[in-house]
Amino acid sequence: MSSPPYLQTGESAVLYDGVCKLCNGWVRFLLRHRLARQVRFAAVQSEQGKALLRWAGLPEENVSTIVYIAGDQHWLRAQAVFRVMRHLPAPWRGLGVLRHFPDAISNFAYDRIALNRYKLFGRYDSQQAITPDYPERFLHPL
Repeated sequence: MSSPPYLQTGESAVLYDGVCKLCNGWVRFLLRHRLARQVRFAAVQSEQGKALLRWAGLPEENVSTIVYIAGDQHWLRAQAVFRVMRHLPAPWRGLGVLRHFPDAISNFAYDRIALNRYKLFGRYDSQQAITPDYPERFLHPL
């Protein structure tokens, strides 16, 4: 498999719903808690996000999950969240061990929230600008 577009060697990417208030809140949480600098972000609505979705063989429209891309692999849903948590400092890094939970259990909880995220948390009319912790953290202009 070829390298993911827009990412340099050693970088990974979190793809998130740029109009979802919960998803934007999670990205802000990651930035506030000093997520490792090699992890970059792209909204699934951006051209960069769509290119990464295509690379992973995922649909470009109606994406209702977090996607994490590292190297030549990608993870969805709860696995994506748990793998991203490994890039945070302690104590948050410890939550990365949850990736060993059976997918049926962790994704059940994830899916309930993801399917109702707009009703529970709301949505923005357009993709929201998030203040990055350093220039070029986001793969798309904000």
